[in-house]
Amino acid sequence: MSHPFHIVDVFAEQAYAGNQLAVVTDADDLSTETMQRIAAETNYSETTFVMRAPEDDGGWRVRLFTPARELAFAGHPILGTAWVIRRHLALAASSEIKLNLAVGQIPVSFEREKDGKEAVWFLAPPAEPGPTCERSAIAASLGIAPEDIDEASPVQMLTAGISTLIVPIKNLDALKRSRLDLDAHAPLSARGFPSLVYLFCRETLDDRNDLCVRFFFEAHGVREDPATGNGAAFLGHYLLEHGLFGDKLSLRIEQGHEVRRPSLVLLRARKKADAREVGVGGYVIPAVKGKLL
Repeated sequence: MSHPFHIVDVFAEQAYAGNQLAVVTDADDLSTETMQRIAAETNYSETTFVMRAPEDDGGWRVRLFTPARELAFAGHPILGTAWVIRRHLALAASSEIKLNLAVGQIPVSFEREKDGKEAVWFLAPPAEPGPTCERSAIAASLGIAPEDIDEASPVQMLTAGISTLIVPIKNLDALKRSRLDLDAHAPLSARGFPSLVYLFCRETLDDRNDLCVRFFFEAHGVREDPATGNGAAFLGHYLLEHGLFGDKLSLRIEQGHEVRRPSLVLLRARKKADAREVGVGGYVIPAVKGKLL
């Protein structure tokens, strides 16, 4: 079976920015082992594999892999994969594509903005708040001082298929100095805290933006994500949980400058009567298309 592939830049405002994603289509005949090897070959933070046709419920079955393991849920692969499906597989699709992931079905919508750009949005699954972590412990993992961590809200783990540790940082200087050290993080890992760490601060490089963030994760060592949709989804739940921007928010989040991939993540969230609704959006720019040999 032929296997077309596409490389797209997600959360990008221009070409060769944002977070790269490889999308392999017609992947029905690929084994899990082969998918993992392809993901290691591309060496992007994630590679996705799309089956040839939608399932009976109208959703497209998608599997997500880092270079090291399969994931149940990740943000920028959702947006980039839906964009590829709409442009190349579901040509008669409306303004919504449904992806069937390990965490369930995720609807992805396409919105035309006033300036003509098209933003892609996904509605994040519910996230469960988890235990909090003392500032001194996470500071040791990040190579910064406990005083560099903002006391206005806690260091806290959130879970939705995967778990992420959210860390509020006081300023850009501390954010820039942060590095995840897996050896120093080992005591926290032993306590159940993940080595996926999402840092945010209110000071920004661009005055148009509301937050600046970084995201570290383990994949054959420590890597840094240029743009993190699932991290922004967790952050939306976290911000509502702790009331940092009120009960309704719409934020522009900058990321990726430290890895020379400037990115913009859009976040909107609100409290409803019995739930929280969190949406993550961004722009997708195609870079490469081809076929696996």
